[in-house]
Amino acid sequence: MVEKTWKVGVSAFQGQDAPQEEDLYSCVHCGLCLNACPTYVETGLETESPRGRIALMKAVFEGRIGLEQGVINHWDACLQCRACEAVCPSGVPYGRLMEQTQAQVKRQRPGSMFGRIGSWVAYKQLLPNLGQLKLLVRVLRMYQQSGIRRLVHATRILQLLPGIGEAEASLPDLSKPFFDAKGQVHLARGTRKHRVALLSGCVMPLVHGPTMDAAVRVLTRNGCEVVVPADQGCCGALNTHGGERDAARDMARRNIDTFLGAGVDAVVTASAGCGASMKEYDVLLCDDPAYADKATRFSEMVQDITEFLASLPVESPKTPLNVQVTYQDSCHLAHAQRLTAPPRTVLGAIPGLELVEMEHSDRCCGAGGAYQLTQREMSGQLRTHKLEDAIATGAKIIATANPGCMMQMELGAKQAGVAIKVCHVVDLLDEAYRGEGA
Repeated sequence: MVEKTWKVGVSAFQGQDAPQEEDLYSCVHCGLCLNACPTYVETGLETESPRGRIALMKAVFEGRIGLEQGVINHWDACLQCRACEAVCPSGVPYGRLMEQTQAQVKRQRPGSMFGRIGSWVAYKQLLPNLGQLKLLVRVLRMYQQSGIRRLVHATRILQLLPGIGEAEASLPDLSKPFFDAKGQVHLARGTRKHRVALLSGCVMPLVHGPTMDAAVRVLTRNGCEVVVPADQGCCGALNTHGGERDAARDMARRNIDTFLGAGVDAVVTASAGCGASMKEYDVLLCDDPAYADKATRFSEMVQDITEFLASLPVESPKTPLNVQVTYQDSCHLAHAQRLTAPPRTVLGAIPGLELVEMEHSDRCCGAGGAYQLTQREMSGQLRTHKLEDAIATGAKIIATANPGCMMQMELGAKQAGVAIKVCHVVDLLDEAYRGEGA
């Protein structure tokens, strides 16, 4: 145990969601996290490592420094991928420390007027109100498909607005149909073995609607009755990572009430980030007497779709899918949930599919929720390295398990002009099932 330093001033960490002393001092400075941290690997800077960031947290906790912007910048540069947790021998809860630290920053250093407005719109209007988010995506889809986008590009006005121009260029293809959560129930094919609820979430149904449809087909094919509750909402992961923990708690309560009332055996999600967040509702709501027990019960029900399918076990398709595939580990599946085998088990159940492992498959691709927008340079570097590792395998398909990873890899392939397909693991299993008898 590292000896604590006596406080020398007033700590800037105050009130609810302040990092806890026992968590901060569980780090023994061994350095095993360094080479697991993508930002440290890229920069070689101690301040861009988990150990360095915790040292800054300790300095704030002890009152040696305040919440200065130079310090905050190092925390903002963290992807919150939690790769450090998977290799830490002391079990430092780094993800929780980062979330609590960001909550302190959000409350005490809310930033510029523009930043506050953007944060309010994203975290308190769009994500908690999926109808508004859907409307925004409809507008963006109309922009992409109409002549407006070509006109904007022809005027080159976006070159005068670097931030907005880069964000516009990184938009995914929004031509796919939406997936609507409207209380539908999909009956199992054959004998019903399980009754599960499917999280629709916020990003997946609007950007990867066909993948959500594939998830339903795969689950029903494997003997599951699938309920898609209408009253569900965003899981709150983006809010939690962005320091908006109170809003995240409201989202968690809504989902807990909705899914516990659905009478299901499990809550299944096709988004690794959502699954990691919902499995930690018990931590988020541990101080809420009305929800603490319910949150624990709910968290125990949550399973990633690959985790659930592998446990059945998944039924192998009857016809081969003769493709070479490489798998990109989604951080919040591999590191937060510690699930690396299930997606590979699902892929291995597809006859004819050859899995070619890439180097550094579990290193972050640079998506990190809003990280693509807030830390474009680092996100781009990580995206480029991950795409290079994928291309080196010779595979023509990258499979993954998280919408952010899918969008990041699709953007990288588009920018590089590389003909490589990016999809979810369940997309491939669904394709094999649909090819039976063809």
